[in-house]
Amino acid sequence: MRFVELERHIGTITPKVLTQRLRQLERDGLVVRTYHPEIPPRVEYEISELGRSLGPLFATLAEWAAANLGEVERARLEYDAPAPRS
Repeated sequence: MRFVELERHIGTITPKVLTQRLRQLERDGLVVRTYHPEIPPRVEYEISELGRSLGPLFATLAEWAAANLGEVERARLEYDAPAPRS
């Protein structure tokens, strides 16, 4: 994907933060950045094989979140509730 496509897809991220995260992911070997010397220049990002290897872990995490979201929300409400006064 191109930078602007990623930015639109995510929607809630500033260009600065997206740039920082993409650089970190590239440094970690999870994303591959390809520069195309055209006019105007074009840069594309894609997930690397190492990044793809995280897929099953994220799938498991998503399953856990779906199964436990209600309990997490209850815990947050309990935590955020005002403490009883003595």
